Amino acid sequence: MCGRVRLSSDYSEIKIRLKFAPNAPAPNCEPDWNKAPTEPMLVAIRSVDGERVPKMTRWGLVPHWAKDDKLQYSTFNARAEDFTIKPAFRDAWKWGQRCLVVTDGFYEWKKLDAKGKLKQPYAIAMADDSQMIMAGLWAKWKSPASGEQILSCTILTCGPNTVLGELHNRMPVILPESDWPKWLGEVPASEDELLALLKPCPDEALKIWPVDRMVGNVRNKGPQVLLPI
Repeated sequence: MCGRVRLSSDYSEIKIRLKFAPNAPAPNCEPDWNKAPTEPMLVAIRSVDGERVPKMTRWGLVPHWAKDDKLQYSTFNARAEDFTIKPAFRDAWKWGQRCLVVTDGFYEWKKLDAKGKLKQPYAIAMADDSQMIMAGLWAKWKSPASGEQILSCTILTCGPNTVLGELHNRMPVILPESDWPKWLGEVPASEDELLALLKPCPDEALKIWPVDRMVGNVRNKGPQVLLPI
Protein backbone atom coordinates (compact mmCIF):
# COMPACT_ATOMS: atom_id res chain seq x y z
CA MET A 1 0.00 0.00 0.00
CA CYS A 2 0.96 3.65 -0.02
CA GLY A 3 -0.41 5.52 2.96
CA ARG A 4 2.08 8.31 3.56
CA VAL A 5 3.73 10.58 0.99
CA ARG A 6 5.59 13.87 0.89
CA LEU A 7 5.77 16.89 -1.40
CA SER A 8 7.97 19.86 -0.63
CA SER A 9 9.30 20.80 -4.08
CA ASP A 10 8.79 24.37 -5.21
CA TYR A 11 5.74 24.66 -7.47
CA SER A 12 7.71 26.56 -10.12
CA GLU A 13 9.94 23.48 -10.44
CA ILE A 14 6.94 21.13 -10.52
CA LYS A 15 5.22 23.20 -13.22
CA ILE A 16 8.23 22.88 -15.52
CA ARG A 17 8.74 19.17 -14.86
CA LEU A 18 5.06 18.28 -15.34
CA LYS A 19 4.71 20.60 -18.36
CA PHE A 20 1.54 22.20 -17.03
CA ALA A 21 -0.34 24.57 -19.35
CA PRO A 22 1.28 28.04 -19.08
CA ASN A 23 -2.02 29.74 -18.18
CA ALA A 24 -3.10 27.14 -15.60
CA PRO A 25 -3.72 28.78 -12.18
CA ALA A 26 -1.12 27.83 -9.58
CA PRO A 27 -2.66 25.65 -6.85
CA ASN A 28 -2.27 26.34 -3.15
CA CYS A 29 0.34 23.66 -2.56
CA GLU A 30 1.99 23.91 0.87
CA PRO A 31 5.22 21.95 1.57
CA ASP A 32 4.42 18.82 3.56
CA TRP A 33 6.92 16.08 4.35
CA ASN A 34 4.28 13.79 5.86
CA LYS A 35 0.93 13.64 4.01
CA ALA A 36 -1.70 11.16 5.16
CA PRO A 37 -4.98 10.09 3.53
CA THR A 38 -7.76 12.75 3.43
CA GLU A 39 -5.13 15.52 3.15
CA PRO A 40 -4.68 17.74 0.03
CA MET A 41 -2.85 16.09 -2.84
CA LEU A 42 -1.51 17.71 -6.02
CA VAL A 43 -2.45 15.90 -9.21
CA ALA A 44 -2.18 16.51 -12.95
CA ILE A 45 -5.26 15.92 -15.09
CA ARG A 46 -6.23 16.46 -18.71
CA SER A 47 -8.72 19.32 -18.89
CA VAL A 48 -11.78 19.39 -21.14
CA ASP A 49 -9.82 21.40 -23.71
CA GLY A 50 -6.97 18.89 -23.68
CA GLU A 51 -4.45 20.81 -21.57
CA ARG A 52 -2.42 19.30 -18.73
CA VAL A 53 -3.41 21.20 -15.60
CA PRO A 54 -2.77 20.99 -11.84
CA LYS A 55 -5.55 20.36 -9.34
CA MET A 56 -5.61 20.03 -5.57
CA THR A 57 -7.61 16.98 -4.55
CA ARG A 58 -8.46 15.18 -1.34
CA TRP A 59 -6.49 11.96 -0.95
CA GLY A 60 -9.08 9.18 -0.74
CA LEU A 61 -11.45 8.85 -3.67
CA VAL A 62 -15.11 9.69 -3.02
CA PRO A 63 -17.21 8.29 -5.90
CA HIS A 64 -19.97 10.46 -7.35
CA TRP A 65 -22.71 8.20 -5.93
CA ALA A 66 -21.51 8.26 -2.29
CA LYS A 67 -24.00 9.48 0.32
CA ASP A 68 -21.17 10.93 2.43
CA ASP A 69 -17.37 11.16 2.34
CA LYS A 70 -16.63 8.39 4.86
CA LEU A 71 -15.54 6.07 2.06
CA GLN A 72 -12.37 8.13 1.58
CA TYR A 73 -10.73 6.44 4.57
CA SER A 74 -10.59 3.16 2.64
CA THR A 75 -10.08 4.42 -0.93
CA PHE A 76 -6.69 6.14 -0.79
CA ASN A 77 -5.23 3.15 -2.69
CA ALA A 78 -6.65 1.11 -5.57
CA ARG A 79 -5.24 -2.30 -6.47
CA ALA A 80 -4.05 -2.43 -10.09
CA GLU A 81 -5.20 -6.05 -10.34
CA ASP A 82 -8.90 -5.44 -9.70
CA PHE A 83 -9.73 -1.71 -9.44
CA THR A 84 -11.62 -1.70 -12.75
CA ILE A 85 -14.43 -3.80 -11.23
CA LYS A 86 -14.51 -2.24 -7.75
CA PRO A 87 -17.63 -0.06 -7.24
CA ALA A 88 -15.63 2.83 -5.75
CA PHE A 89 -13.30 3.10 -8.75
CA ARG A 90 -14.98 1.63 -11.83
CA ASP A 91 -16.81 4.80 -12.91
CA ALA A 92 -13.65 6.93 -12.66
CA TRP A 93 -11.91 4.33 -14.81
CA LYS A 94 -14.80 4.03 -17.28
CA TRP A 95 -15.02 7.81 -17.66
CA GLY A 96 -11.26 8.22 -18.21
CA GLN A 97 -10.66 10.16 -15.00
CA ARG A 98 -7.00 9.24 -14.74
CA CYS A 99 -4.44 11.51 -13.11
CA LEU A 100 -0.78 11.80 -12.20
CA VAL A 101 -0.26 12.09 -8.45
CA VAL A 102 2.68 14.41 -7.80
CA THR A 103 4.95 13.52 -4.87
CA ASP A 104 8.58 13.67 -3.83
CA GLY A 105 8.36 10.12 -2.50
CA PHE A 106 6.66 8.02 0.15
CA TYR A 107 7.27 6.11 3.38
CA GLU A 108 6.91 2.44 4.15
CA TRP A 109 7.20 0.46 7.37
CA LYS A 110 9.15 -2.80 7.65
CA LYS A 111 7.98 -5.32 10.25
CA LEU A 112 10.80 -6.26 12.61
CA ASP A 113 8.98 -9.03 14.48
CA ALA A 114 6.52 -11.79 13.61
CA LYS A 115 3.52 -9.99 15.11
CA GLY A 116 4.30 -6.71 13.40
CA LYS A 117 4.37 -4.71 16.62
CA LEU A 118 7.90 -3.46 15.98
CA LYS A 119 8.29 -1.55 12.71
CA GLN A 120 11.05 0.54 11.15
CA PRO A 121 9.96 3.35 8.79
CA TYR A 122 11.85 3.93 5.56
CA ALA A 123 11.80 6.84 3.12
CA ILE A 124 11.63 6.04 -0.58
CA ALA A 125 12.66 8.54 -3.26
CA MET A 126 13.69 8.60 -6.90
CA ALA A 127 17.37 7.83 -7.34
CA ASP A 128 17.86 11.09 -9.29
CA ASP A 129 15.93 13.19 -6.69
CA SER A 130 13.24 14.10 -9.22
CA GLN A 131 9.53 14.13 -8.39
CA MET A 132 7.94 10.71 -7.97
CA ILE A 133 4.87 10.61 -10.22
CA MET A 134 2.28 7.97 -9.38
CA ALA A 135 -0.64 6.65 -11.42
CA GLY A 136 -3.98 7.69 -9.99
CA LEU A 137 -7.69 8.18 -10.55
CA TRP A 138 -9.77 11.22 -9.66
CA ALA A 139 -13.46 11.85 -9.02
CA LYS A 140 -15.83 14.73 -8.38
CA TRP A 141 -18.39 14.43 -5.56
CA LYS A 142 -21.11 16.81 -4.46
CA SER A 143 -22.05 16.74 -0.79
CA PRO A 144 -25.81 16.15 -0.42
CA ALA A 145 -25.72 18.04 2.87
CA SER A 146 -23.81 21.21 1.96
CA GLY A 147 -23.72 21.19 -1.84
CA GLU A 148 -19.93 21.50 -1.72
CA GLN A 149 -18.08 19.94 -4.66
CA ILE A 150 -14.99 17.96 -3.75
CA LEU A 151 -12.28 16.61 -6.04
CA SER A 152 -10.61 13.49 -4.68
CA CYS A 153 -8.01 10.99 -5.83
CA THR A 154 -6.58 7.55 -5.24
CA ILE A 155 -3.12 6.08 -5.87
CA LEU A 156 -2.87 2.84 -7.82
CA THR A 157 -0.72 0.11 -6.28
CA CYS A 158 0.87 -3.05 -7.63
CA GLY A 159 3.09 -5.86 -6.41
CA PRO A 160 6.54 -4.68 -5.31
CA ASN A 161 9.84 -4.72 -7.14
CA THR A 162 12.70 -6.60 -5.48
CA VAL A 163 13.97 -3.75 -3.28
CA LEU A 164 10.50 -2.70 -2.05
CA GLY A 165 9.55 -6.33 -1.53
CA GLU A 166 11.92 -6.38 1.44
CA LEU A 167 9.68 -3.81 3.15
CA HIS A 168 6.13 -4.56 2.00
CA ASN A 169 4.07 -6.66 -0.43
CA ARG A 170 2.65 -3.62 -2.27
CA MET A 171 4.02 -0.41 -3.80
CA PRO A 172 2.58 2.57 -5.68
CA VAL A 173 2.64 2.50 -9.48
CA ILE A 174 5.40 4.98 -10.35
CA LEU A 175 5.18 6.14 -13.96
CA PRO A 176 8.19 7.21 -16.05
CA GLU A 177 7.76 10.48 -17.92
CA SER A 178 7.39 8.63 -21.23
CA ASP A 179 4.12 7.10 -19.98
CA TRP A 180 2.50 10.28 -18.65
CA PRO A 181 0.80 11.29 -21.94
CA LYS A 182 -0.69 7.83 -22.38
CA TRP A 183 -2.03 7.65 -18.81
CA LEU A 184 -3.56 11.12 -19.06
CA GLY A 185 -5.20 10.36 -22.40
CA GLU A 186 -3.13 12.87 -24.32
CA VAL A 187 -2.21 10.13 -26.81
CA PRO A 188 -4.41 7.21 -27.87
CA ALA A 189 -4.13 3.98 -25.87
CA SER A 190 -6.28 0.88 -25.53
CA GLU A 191 -7.49 -0.37 -22.16
CA ASP A 192 -4.96 -3.21 -22.31
CA GLU A 193 -2.15 -0.75 -23.05
CA LEU A 194 -3.16 1.39 -20.06
CA LEU A 195 -3.37 -1.58 -17.70
CA ALA A 196 0.06 -2.74 -18.89
CA LEU A 197 1.54 0.49 -17.43
CA LEU A 198 0.52 -0.57 -13.91
CA LYS A 199 3.65 -2.45 -12.93
CA PRO A 200 6.51 -1.99 -10.45
CA CYS A 201 9.25 0.40 -11.47
CA PRO A 202 12.85 -0.87 -11.81
CA ASP A 203 14.85 -1.31 -8.60
CA GLU A 204 17.53 1.08 -9.79
CA ALA A 205 15.01 3.91 -10.15
CA LEU A 206 14.65 4.20 -6.36
CA LYS A 207 16.71 4.92 -3.27
CA ILE A 208 15.65 3.92 0.25
CA TRP A 209 16.87 4.83 3.72
CA PRO A 210 15.66 4.37 7.32
CA VAL A 211 14.12 7.37 9.12
CA ASP A 212 13.04 8.17 12.65
CA ARG A 213 9.78 6.73 13.97
CA MET A 214 8.49 10.29 14.42
CA VAL A 215 7.16 10.01 10.85
CA GLY A 216 4.49 7.71 12.25
CA ASN A 217 2.81 10.74 13.83
CA VAL A 218 1.14 12.67 11.03
CA ARG A 219 1.42 15.90 13.05
CA ASN A 220 5.18 15.81 12.39
CA LYS A 221 5.21 17.48 8.98
CA GLY A 222 8.62 19.15 8.79
CA PRO A 223 11.79 18.11 6.92
CA GLN A 224 13.20 16.43 10.04
CA VAL A 225 11.07 13.34 9.36
CA LEU A 226 13.10 12.70 6.21
CA LEU A 227 16.52 12.68 7.87
CA PRO A 228 18.38 9.34 7.71
CA ILE A 229 19.18 7.58 10.96
